[in-house]
Amino acid sequence: MGIQPKELSKLGYTNNVARSLAINIVNKYCKHDSKEQIIRVLSDLLAYPDKYKGNEVWGKLAEHFSPTPVDKSFTVYNLLDEPLAFKTYGNKFIDTLAKQQMNLAMRLPITLAGAMMPDAHAGYGLPIGGVLAVENAVIPYAVGVDIGCRMSLTVFDANVDFLKRYSHQIKEALKEYTHFGMDGCLGFPQEHEILDRSEFQLTPLLKLLHGKVVRQLGSSGGGNHFVEFGEIELIENNVLKLPAGNYTALLSHSGSRGMGAAIARHYSDVAREVCKLPREAQHFAWLGLDTEAGQEYWMSMNLAGDFAQACHERIHINLSKALALKALANVNNHHNFAWREEIAPNKYAIVHRKGATPAGKGVAGFIPGSMATPGYLVSGKGIADSLNSASHGAGRAMSRQKAKEQFTQSALKKLLTQNGVTLIDGSVEEIPLAYKDIDKVMPAQESLVDIHGRFMPRIVRMNKE
Repeated sequence: MGIQPKELSKLGYTNNVARSLAINIVNKYCKHDSKEQIIRVLSDLLAYPDKYKGNEVWGKLAEHFSPTPVDKSFTVYNLLDEPLAFKTYGNKFIDTLAKQQMNLAMRLPITLAGAMMPDAHAGYGLPIGGVLAVENAVIPYAVGVDIGCRMSLTVFDANVDFLKRYSHQIKEALKEYTHFGMDGCLGFPQEHEILDRSEFQLTPLLKLLHGKVVRQLGSSGGGNHFVEFGEIELIENNVLKLPAGNYTALLSHSGSRGMGAAIARHYSDVAREVCKLPREAQHFAWLGLDTEAGQEYWMSMNLAGDFAQACHERIHINLSKALALKALANVNNHHNFAWREEIAPNKYAIVHRKGATPAGKGVAGFIPGSMATPGYLVSGKGIADSLNSASHGAGRAMSRQKAKEQFTQSALKKLLTQNGVTLIDGSVEEIPLAYKDIDKVMPAQESLVDIHGRFMPRIVRMNKE
């Protein structure tokens, strides 16, 4: 016997949350009870919620009306008087606000070391392109909102002629097998082991996010996220161990979608409740890894990173099957993440890379430019001053809003035509002129990475905004 929202309103259940909880409980547990019995319990619960708090069926609804007080303990922290020293790469390419944000991060009492990459620009909390090593804690906003965002490059067994001969098929495949933006999903279900991960049952937030993960698997976000086909020239003895030459390749850039954003927001709020910092530093609120909340975030962050990788895997599998292409090699590297790493002999730290890519010795990675400029396949040199890091791209030279005000769609189209690039959807905010010159950024970090290949985009799909 069910109950309707109007009936609940008459009983005094005046908000949507209470009505939703009541309806779900009645539908699940009261199928054999009469309407009179149900109404009697609901009325009594509303009047005396504390009676029902320990009840297995009605406890959650009772808690809604009479929340159990929680003792929220917190600690107040002061900043260091002066920032710790850190290494900056490509200093002349970095705006003043980004430098100020990095200096603030270096004044945290938990900070051990830091570095700035040449693509750095202002963000929230830690600047984009900032690397921060701290002691036994994780800072949700130093990881970022798009947890585990990454580049994924697949090199195929096809030469560059494939891009011209099958340009129509490539465009159609990109339209059919990719999806961009906050809403919607691919038009057909995706399968991946990530959907069966046990972590989704371990916290209320992850339980709630599982449905979104199922829907968004294999899709990409908005902003500067893309999926593109292009040509890559590999040098001799490259990190992919492929013969030198020119190949057709697929490059994608996106992260953990709505899942990562929800995790970031939730645990940033938790961190600010327990870690009180001066107002200008509140985005750096942290969670100790010896706390339950810190461990929850760490688990959730790693799961979100694995989900981001799963999305790329599905994108590359779907497109290679659609175009009958055989993958020869893949490299993917992520940013917006935290790792436990040895930063000095027998000294471990939690290293946050917000818009910076791992560049440990011999570690393969990809550093993109823009939709009309080259990107580079690289191998890290493992430089301690950079905390084994490099840039994650060219970096923005102007904000999306400024680019929108300064450039037109026709200017974007003309620029892409001149560079032999076809764009599907996309927006003027991502015009290449809004980015730093990748061929100036790369020399600024030549001490951090070796270049093993040069990629040029040819057919690009982005979100239409």
